[in-house]
Parts: sequence; structure tokens; C-alpha cells
Amino acid sequence: MNMTSNDLTSRREFLRTSSVAVVAGAITAPFVLTSQAASPGDQLKIGLVGCGGRGSGAALEALHADSNIAITSMGDAFKEPLDACLKNLQNKKDIADKVKVQPDQCFVGLDAYQKVIDSGVDVVLLASPPGFRPQHLKAAVAAGKHIFCEKPMATDGPGVRSVLDSVKAAKEKNLALVAGFCWRYDLGRREFYQRIHDGAIGDLRAIYATYYTGPVKPMPAASQRPAGMSDLEWQLRHWYNFTWLGGDGYVEQCVHSVDKVAWAMHDEPPLKAVATGGRATPNNEGNIFDHMFVVYEYPKDVRAFVGQRQIANCFSENYDYLMGGNGFAKIPGWSAPFIKASGKDLWRYTGAANNMYQTEHDELFKSIRDGKPINDGTRMAHSTLLAIMGRMAAYTGQEISWERALNSEEKLVQDNLTWDMKLPISPLPLPGTTKIS
Repeated sequence: MNMTSNDLTSRREFLRTSSVAVVAGAITAPFVLTSQAASPGDQLKIGLVGCGGRGSGAALEALHADSNIAITSMGDAFKEPLDACLKNLQNKKDIADKVKVQPDQCFVGLDAYQKVIDSGVDVVLLASPPGFRPQHLKAAVAAGKHIFCEKPMATDGPGVRSVLDSVKAAKEKNLALVAGFCWRYDLGRREFYQRIHDGAIGDLRAIYATYYTGPVKPMPAASQRPAGMSDLEWQLRHWYNFTWLGGDGYVEQCVHSVDKVAWAMHDEPPLKAVATGGRATPNNEGNIFDHMFVVYEYPKDVRAFVGQRQIANCFSENYDYLMGGNGFAKIPGWSAPFIKASGKDLWRYTGAANNMYQTEHDELFKSIRDGKPINDGTRMAHSTLLAIMGRMAAYTGQEISWERALNSEEKLVQDNLTWDMKLPISPLPLPGTTKIS
């Protein structure tokens, strides 16, 4: 289908600031045998699918992760982001010699993802808009590629089920599958959640996670649409503003906070969710909410509360608060997490700092070299569904169970997209009126 288009404000920019306020061009088949380790002498070839801001960052991190590695293929729905990404990589002196993308290995169009996968690469980086992630992941696994898969993994229930099928197939093929839920690769957060799981604050009773920030990129007015631009191109170029492509801000960005809730809860699914939400600021043709507040209910009357807002000139925060039977714990944005018991400091992380984005790729490529591939698949799919479940509750105004979200037949992404097809924009959801199947 398609790859990412225009550069949006990256998740990294928000996380940092908020803490303060098709076989064409095929080449030789890949050497990697998924049943054994790749020796240091074997060069790993990388293919990038989606050349926007996140894809560019993933490619840069991948090229720093291993000494014998090269990016040899790139693909995007549009030529401009591909050209910009390639130029940026070529201008990085420390990795420029690893950028070996020839003109005939630059693919543009709706089928570019398949051409990258078929180009003889060993590892694919999937960083297109999340509506296409299930299809791209399925194709990469079918071709036997190791994978870095950006978050979220889908925008609807059918997409999550497809991802779970791909996860199973990846395990059977012994393929590495690392998810872009970056906090899971932060050393301080790893130790923090391990202590929570070990009972540092007793039985967990409640979690409150915040994702309050400004708009990522507002939807331009319909009058700014160039003459002759198709429905599909218009929506792809502004993909964040359409639920079928981005999943809504709750699913596309706040999913990081949702993933930390899942982490705290041992990745066990909740029973159900209720939510409020809506659109406070005009969004022209877009159809996503700009605020939600979701309450998840877990067994034993445990609750998780997740607040998300993306409105300008409002209070900004990206924190996690955990309340237990014997204490309290907090992750204040990018600062060191801490745990208190009986009002006294019990623990504060003072260990080594790391670049979690880089660690994702370091551990991915090491697992390939060692023949012990990482597979984040089940938890990455479940965290995505946890966010979709919350969005469903906000859009409909109804109580949504985990089973209803997982088994939903609400398919947002159409099959067989073409540039000239008619693609009407779904209206903004209205709680109490909007239904899901």
C-alpha cells in the first residue's frame, strides 16, 4: 500500500519538551538463515519502508547498531521524503559509507513496500503510517525478513488480529521482531517496572498516565488542497488526521503511555474500558479527536486512568503515577523514576543512562548475530489493541470489553487502494451515536 509522507512533529520532540512543561530491481537473495546466527563477517542489508521523520530516525539508529551493515533499499509512497531521507543519511559522515542505496533501489508508490522487501535485504524497518502496518508486517514475515516495526501496529481490530497471526509466523520462522515501543528499552524504566513487579509498592491499585501536549500537525483547510490531487493522496499527505491511517492521537502517540500501563500490569489485558473525548478545536476535513480520558478496569477492581490532550496553549505533561497498597511510584517525564513507601524515598534510579531508540536497534541486531532473535510481537499487538479499545470507548460513549475490541469487525483500512479511487472522509465520531461492529 503506502509509506509515510510528510514530516510530522516526532514523538521524540514531544516526549522531550513535555517533560519540561512487485519484484522490480531484485538483487541477490539475502544470506541470513533464520535458524542460525549471522557471523560477524556477514553483512546485514537493511531496507527502509517509510522515509518520514520516524523512518529516517530508525535508519540512522540501525546503521549505528552494527559494524557490518548497510542500507541498500528504500521505499515511500512519495518521492520527496525518500530523497530527503537518503540525502540526510548520505550527509552523516560517521555512517555515510554504509549508505549503499542505488537509484534503482529507490521505490516510490503504493507498492514500494513490497519492492523493498523483495530487493534482497535481510532486515526491514517498517515506519509507514500505522494503518498499513499489518499488511507490511505480513509481507515481511512471509518473505523471511527480520523486522523493526514502529508503533502502533494497527488502527483497528482486524489489523491487530492480522498482526497476531504475523507474530506467530515470525516465531515459527525464528525471525527477530522488535517493536518501536521505545520506553521498554530504557534502562531506568526497565529497573523501575521490575521493582514494581517485585512488590516495591505492594499490590498495584491504580495507575494515572498523562499525555498532555500540543497539536502534532493540524489538518489544512480543504481550500488548500491542490487542484487535481486525489482523495487518497490528500489523506496520505496528512495521514495523522485520519483515523484509518493514524488511529487517532490516542492510538498513534499516547500509545506510549498506554504501553507503560500494560507493562505495569504484566501485559495482562483489562476487562473493559469507558472513556470520554471529543474535538475542541476545528480540524477541517480530519476526523480525529483532540482529547480523550480513558478508564481501564482490571481484575480485583484495579483501575488505570489515561489522559490525552493535543490542544495548543494548554497544560503539558507526560508522567506516570502508580499507586500501590504500600507505596507510591512516579515517572516524571524524562527524569529518573522513583518509588516512595510510607512517605519516604525508597528508591530512585541512579544507574546508567541510555538512548532507548538506539538500544532498540542495538539489541535487535545483536539478537540476529547471536541467533537468538527477539520477538516483541504479542505485547506490541496487545498494547496497540489496548489503545484502540480506549478510542472505541471514547468514540461511541459505550463500555468496551477487551473481547469486543479484539473481535471487532470494524475494518477502517480498505483493500486494494488506488490513487484515483473515491475515498470519502468518515465524519467525526459522535459519542452516543457512533457505532462499531
